[in-house]
Amino acid sequence: MPVLITGCASLTESTQQNVLVQTVLDHREIAGVGCVLYNDVGKWFVTTPERVTLRKSAGPLRIDCRKDGAGWAYEKVDSKVDGNLWGNLALTAGVGYFIDKNTGAGYDYPATLTVVMHPAVERDALPPPAAGVTLY
Repeated sequence: MPVLITGCASLTESTQQNVLVQTVLDHREIAGVGCVLYNDVGKWFVTTPERVTLRKSAGPLRIDCRKDGAGWAYEKVDSKVDGNLWGNLALTAGVGYFIDKNTGAGYDYPATLTVVMHPAVERDALPPPAAGVTLY
């Protein structure tokens, strides 16, 4: 039975993850940037640089940042499968794999999210965002 427990991310890992969000403009860190992070299970607001605890997911994490007069950013970060998810597939005949995939326990985002900002003047030259994209 201990072998089964070590392979199950939903039993050994949290569905939460603490990440550091930092923003960079022209190769320098810029502070005081407001960012919204969201995935299919939640939404979190930060002012960089700041740590935030978010809910893990198998889906991507989207990051939308803006600082008036300074710049903006919109990025997507894919989650990565951790080793326990594959152990679950083998040890629980696939049942644990689906539990971990649905809870996000078997996935991780990078521990540090460095968001590259674009100068404020560039945003006006871009086409409008696709329908259904929320900008803040």
